[in-house]
Amino acid sequence: MREEKVKTVFHQRKPVIAMIHLNGEGKAQVQERAKREIEQLYSCGADALLAENYFGSVDDVEWALDYLHTNYPEHIYGVNLLGDYETGFVLAENYGGKIIQIDSVCGHLPVGPDANNITQDGGFEKHLRRLRSRYPIFLMGGVRFKYQPVRSGRSAKEDLLLGKERCDAVVVTGAKTAVKTDMAKILSFREILGDSPLFVGAGMTADNCREQLSVADGAIVGSWFKVDGVTGNPVDPERVRMFMDVVREIRAEGSDG
Repeated sequence: MREEKVKTVFHQRKPVIAMIHLNGEGKAQVQERAKREIEQLYSCGADALLAENYFGSVDDVEWALDYLHTNYPEHIYGVNLLGDYETGFVLAENYGGKIIQIDSVCGHLPVGPDANNITQDGGFEKHLRRLRSRYPIFLMGGVRFKYQPVRSGRSAKEDLLLGKERCDAVVVTGAKTAVKTDMAKILSFREILGDSPLFVGAGMTADNCREQLSVADGAIVGSWFKVDGVTGNPVDPERVRMFMDVVREIRAEGSDG
């Protein structure tokens, strides 16, 4: 069952993964803010963290993973390295990461490059399969993800059925960061994916998480955990606690709806 697959990694139903965006002016400020936000997010109940180069650099992400590995080795964390998923696998392996996110695992490439000519040994699908074989880390993959082009020439259903074979959990979003993911889209993904795990990756709030988590198996939350819900702002611990209070209620209410 998909719930058991998710619990194997996160040790929890309906896990909530919080983003570390690595914002700040200069390395010292980035690192001090990241240290503070890591402590706040974990202490306020986030189940896992995902370090991402949304504002910071690859070096900042590596520093964050090293810091997590050294100071929070028993916690769950991982990486989403925008623009360089291969290095993301390497960094997760080197620093004890349990999860990787790739913003698109299917649909963003035409059929040709998807199958051929990305590397000397074949296209994106084969390259991803080799990486997954070498680095057996829980992979969360976007399909029809925010900001990602749709170039496959396939239907959404075809891309989803291919995509679920390329990752451990599919991630669904709306069109933009901090914009609510439409419930109709979540429901359509759930119907197509069947018993494969599905996470909502954008726009979840304390107000809509009950509805969305009645269908999805977990969430990735970034902007809503920030002051005023603005992506570039610092973490607001009260918003994290408020959100996680609702999630704990959902968990207590029983199994998937």
